[in-house]
Amino acid sequence: MVYLIPTPIGNIEDISFRSLKILSEMQILLCEDTRVTKKLLNLLSKKFDTDFNIEKFIPFHSHNDKKVLENLEADFFDKKIAFLSDAGMPCVSDPGAKLVKFCQENKIEYEVLPGANAVLLAYAASGFDTARFMFYGFLPHKGKERENALNYILGMDVAVIVYESPHRIEKFAEELAKADPERNIFAIKEATKQFEKKFFTTAEKFVDLLKQSNTKGEWSIVIEPVSICSGEKINEHDILSLDIHPKAKAKLLAKIKGIGTKECYEMLIKDKKN
Repeated sequence: MVYLIPTPIGNIEDISFRSLKILSEMQILLCEDTRVTKKLLNLLSKKFDTDFNIEKFIPFHSHNDKKVLENLEADFFDKKIAFLSDAGMPCVSDPGAKLVKFCQENKIEYEVLPGANAVLLAYAASGFDTARFMFYGFLPHKGKERENALNYILGMDVAVIVYESPHRIEKFAEELAKADPERNIFAIKEATKQFEKKFFTTAEKFVDLLKQSNTKGEWSIVIEPVSICSGEKINEHDILSLDIHPKAKAKLLAKIKGIGTKECYEMLIKDKKN
C-alpha cells in the first residue's frame, strides 16, 4: 500500500490524527523536498510526542519523478511507503499525480488521505457564492503565454483560483489591474500561519494595497467570474469584443446561445479567417 499524505499548509496543528498514525508506521518516504519533510517530522514529533522510524527519504519532485519511478525495483512496494508534498494535498501542483498514475498502471494499492488544502481554503474564504470554481495554479512566468493565460482566466464564467509567489505578486496585481481594473478579487497570503492576511478588493486597489503591505509568503488569489463582475447580462457583442483566448470566448458564447462550445469555437475561427 502506498499512502499519499497531506501536510499542513502553515499551522502544524492542521495535521490529522490519521496522518500522524500512518506516518509513524512508514518505512520509506517519497518527498517533494527531503529537507522540508525532515523538518516537519521533527516538529510533529515534538508537538505530538510521536516517534517516526523512517529508514529512507527519497527525493521525488517535478525534475526527477519520471527517473525515480523508472528505476524502482520490483520489491520496493513490499515496504510501507508514503509520499508527502511540501505543503497541502498531494497531487495539487506537485508530482503526486505521477505516483498515483504509476500505481494505477502497475496495480499497486494506494490511498490518498484528505487534509489541508490552500485552494479550497481560499475559495471558502473568498465569499464568492458561485457554486463552481476552477483551479488554475501558477500562471506562466512571462511573455505572451502569461498574457494569454491571464486573458483566458478573466474570460471564465466561474471563479478562478491561482497561486502566485511573493516575487511576482506585485507584477501579477499590475497585470490584472491593467486588464480589468474593476474586477473583484480575494487574495490570501500565509494562509493558516501567524501573519495570515486577507484582501477583498478590486484589481486596481489591490496594487496600492500591496505597496503598503508585506508581500512575503505564498499567495492564493480568487478572481470573480466575468458574468458577476459585469453587473448586467452579457450579450453576444460584449463577448465578441473581449480580448481573450478564442476557447474562453467560445465557452462564454455557448452559455448565452445554448449551443455547443465546439460549434462556437469553429464559428469564431471561421469568422477570423474571413
